[in-house]
Amino acid sequence: MTSPEAEQGGVAGETPSTPEDGAPRPEERLERAVRAAEQALIEYEIAVETFRIEVENFSRLHHQKLGPMYARLDELDAQIAEARAARTGDPEDRRKADEARARVLPMPAVEELFHGWMDGDGLFPEAAAMLTEQPVRPPQRVRPSAEARKLYRELARKAHPDLAQDDAERARREEFITRVNGAYARGDEALLRELAEEWAKGPAPVERGPSRSEELYARLEWLAQRKEMLTLVAKELEEGAIGSMLRLAPEDPDRLLDEIAEQLLADVALREQELATLLGQ
Repeated sequence: MTSPEAEQGGVAGETPSTPEDGAPRPEERLERAVRAAEQALIEYEIAVETFRIEVENFSRLHHQKLGPMYARLDELDAQIAEARAARTGDPEDRRKADEARARVLPMPAVEELFHGWMDGDGLFPEAAAMLTEQPVRPPQRVRPSAEARKLYRELARKAHPDLAQDDAERARREEFITRVNGAYARGDEALLRELAEEWAKGPAPVERGPSRSEELYARLEWLAQRKEMLTLVAKELEEGAIGSMLRLAPEDPDRLLDEIAEQLLADVALREQELATLLGQ
């Protein structure tokens, strides 16, 4: 990655040429603008990816920890409706009871069954392990530790594919970042440290050479389009059900799960009391 000193001085390793009045040439100002835009985009991508991983972890833990409670509530609702229908004999109550029973553990569609477990290349490792009866390691927390977040951000800034100067270098960076993202999603600090050491031993990134104004303008346009796409991704994450819940407790999302669990337990107790009353117990 280009150092701040290099950014201030134009292309690393070269003395910027200036007109006689000492002001940088227009092409050099454009070069600095491109580099500033690149760094800003990388920081934005890191923020979006960090939030995406939190949303994915929260969704998975939400299902694993709270799914049985939701299922219990659905079952109690069905039993309450059935008990009420048996007591009143009202056809409308019978219809409502049938609807409540139909909502208990419905058969999911394929996309619902594998929601959060599949990407463009197929099943995630956790899903593959589950289907082959291998141990599954779900994330233990919504948000990885502070040290894991620090390591992840440092690696993302250093190895970001947008800093590649050719296709081979981009492919190397994309493969590496995929491993970084996987380690961060699991909160694996030890693996993130190993990846940091691996990157430090790898080939040094090639510094950007002088570019023509046309190429720089094209680069700026690409960066702007990339930012627009990321903005849409961020908006979709934030406005989704899980993202909206996370925004209720941005500093401690893991505690939010505990608070929801407490509320669900209270709801279960109320439903059980209502059912007992209907059954005359």
